[in-house]
Amino acid sequence: MNEEQAVLNFFAQKENLPLALSVANQVDGTRQKLNNDFWLALSERIVANTSEWRVPTTEDRNATECLVGLYLQPETEQKLYLRPMLEQQYLGDTLRIYYGLMWSAMPTLEQKQLSAIKTLHNTFQEAGFKSNESFLAWQWTSYYPRNMDFLLRFSTTADALLDEASGLIQNLLVTHRDTLHFANTALRESSRSAAISVVSLDKLRVNLER
Repeated sequence: MNEEQAVLNFFAQKENLPLALSVANQVDGTRQKLNNDFWLALSERIVANTSEWRVPTTEDRNATECLVGLYLQPETEQKLYLRPMLEQQYLGDTLRIYYGLMWSAMPTLEQKQLSAIKTLHNTFQEAGFKSNESFLAWQWTSYYPRNMDFLLRFSTTADALLDEASGLIQNLLVTHRDTLHFANTALRESSRSAAISVVSLDKLRVNLER
């Protein structure tokens, strides 16, 4: 009998249940800390390699102390844009990381039909990415951030793992740099035009009421 099996047999005994639950809580806390450390370190790694984007981390909506991902935000302020991102999501009893381009806000049908948006969408479709209402493009990675293999790798060879994970975003930014820039510029201009139209309509209403 190996040591691991002996430990499991020990905790399987009824009288050792309180200790088993205490250890389980401690392990869960360690997993959570490593999870947060990964996302913070990855954000710093991406920031160090780009000057055009800010890189906020994303918190779990139901547990703000838990980090679940990150996204890139352009230096130019705009409400609607496509943001490169990485995030973890539950799949049954485990977590898996996916990445791609997410809408920062819900676009209109007309905005989705902009030439620059359609060009970018088609490019990612040809590269094998999926899409839905929230994401122009998304794809699963091979990373399961709560699994033992991932956590051991992060604790022993963090630099290699972080380089690998940040490389997904770096490759996206380099490969699609121009088309992504044109798409976000088109969205900014379309939002500005829509705002001007709303202001004009409001002025028209005021004039009609006089």
